[in-house]
Amino acid sequence: MLFYEPLFLFVFLPATYALYLLVGRNIWLRRAVILSASVIFYVWSEPLFVPVVLASAWLDHFLARRIAVATDERRARAMLALGAVANIGILVHYKYTAFLVANLDAVLSGAGLHLAVPQIALPIGVSFIVFEKITYLVDVKRRLSAPAPSLTTYMLYVFFFPKLLAGPIIKYHDLQTQLAAVPPAGLEDFAAGFLRFMLGVVKKTIIADTLATGVDVVFGDHTGPIGFANAWWGVALFTFQIYFDFSAYSDMAIGIARMLGFRLAENFNMPYIACSMTEFWRRWHISLSTWIREYLYIPLGGNRVGAARQYFNLWICFLASGLWHGAAWTYVAWGAYNGVFLALDKLFLLRVLDRLPRAAANAITFAVVMVGWTIFRATSLTQAGAFLLAMVHPGLAGYTTRIWITPDMRLALAIAAVVCVMPRLPFWGRLRAGFAEGTTRGLVLQYGLTLLFVGAVGKALADPFTPFIYFRF
Repeated sequence: MLFYEPLFLFVFLPATYALYLLVGRNIWLRRAVILSASVIFYVWSEPLFVPVVLASAWLDHFLARRIAVATDERRARAMLALGAVANIGILVHYKYTAFLVANLDAVLSGAGLHLAVPQIALPIGVSFIVFEKITYLVDVKRRLSAPAPSLTTYMLYVFFFPKLLAGPIIKYHDLQTQLAAVPPAGLEDFAAGFLRFMLGVVKKTIIADTLATGVDVVFGDHTGPIGFANAWWGVALFTFQIYFDFSAYSDMAIGIARMLGFRLAENFNMPYIACSMTEFWRRWHISLSTWIREYLYIPLGGNRVGAARQYFNLWICFLASGLWHGAAWTYVAWGAYNGVFLALDKLFLLRVLDRLPRAAANAITFAVVMVGWTIFRATSLTQAGAFLLAMVHPGLAGYTTRIWITPDMRLALAIAAVVCVMPRLPFWGRLRAGFAEGTTRGLVLQYGLTLLFVGAVGKALADPFTPFIYFRF
């Protein structure tokens, strides 16, 4: 069930919101409404995976309560390890089994042995769910949060439908107070939340989905060389597609949660104005970057170890981040690529970029990010290499002309680029303040967004189904 499809917009969301208002101040009933709606929402998308999540959530709840009262450190660590292994086991089974077997088969084929590669459907949002569940157990062990007071409260944390399928990755202790109070929704919450939700729908359907059509053509299966122009067009389109697609989901999730009275943390902060890869990862998918730092980089030693070990730990962390994104060598290579530049930042690159004008540092960082997205989007390492080769050969002719770049794609790309570069403009602060809520220009912006939202919903109904990119992760 997509956030912008008719079933959600005209049936599920209004029914859930009406029931939430109807139960009034009864906290237990408000919790029951949201939990029931969340489970129904996920059952609609992944009915076969729900029993697995329910069973593992019960195990998490059981172990967390035992960890919290354990007086023996070794026993607490053993229970934490059991919970982590159980959750990682779910992720490995659904996401990596086919990848591991396929690579083992490739190795054994030289000896005349062949393995049957299993076909296991990847549940939507499995990586986000597993990361949040592991985070909960680790934070209980670290005494950063108490165990959930009831299985129902913990289940609400796991299944909370706005962030269920593609994040943000929320820590239990950051949502603990809200889960306990189940805040009532007010008119102000509804207005602010729905505006944010509309923004997400517009970004997804009008910009990201329009760009996706061109991206799919360029990165599709073709014979012959890709060509310089085609390669750069495809990478440029994907660079903005993935940002507007993923940030659109975050906008919708934050907006829906706000409509229900909940506040979720921001997941993006204008990442394409970053002046280094370190800054980029502070602005892009903030919840994942934070997770990597707190639950992987710091346990590996963080900044407490020598410089060489720090660089290696950074590289390992982003290698793992790449693998988290998907079971393919392209994702592993993309993670390793980012890890290299983050290590180079610490080694010397940050000092070099700091001496440059901000615009130049921004342009260099953006180019590095674009090369990374080339590897990320490619269907294989071979295709990634072909794209990178084409991108540095201006005279290389392609397998087709640029006729597939339609006017609507060009317009969407131009709008996306302008939106991303606007925070770099000197008048950005005044422009943003001028559209504050309650001002005349603010009302004009809201009316304009409403019209765009109506058009976006119409486009979503007319166009072929286009899932969120991060639903695969």
